[in-house]
Amino acid sequence: MRKRQVVLRREEPARSSTNSSPRVRYGECQKNHAASVGGYAVDGCREFMASAAEGTSGALTCAACGCHRNFHKREVEQTEVVSESTSPSSSNGA
Repeated sequence: MRKRQVVLRREEPARSSTNSSPRVRYGECQKNHAASVGGYAVDGCREFMASAAEGTSGALTCAACGCHRNFHKREVEQTEVVSESTSPSSSNGA
């Protein structure tokens, strides 16, 4: 008896352009610099600015305050996509 090897390939749906994923923005720094002494003090950094190009280790460090990106508030910008079939002008019957 011969053994057969069967390979199944799953085709993934084509991904659309940049509208497929929500945009993420990093806001003010929330690192507590006085945690070691039992207090609470933030540095006042208002927005994350990468200190190096995307894809490098410096891309995760803020150029303004020196903190890691995880200390900055993550804000997800939701984009709404409206299809042509649900547009208000077509449903009015005008």
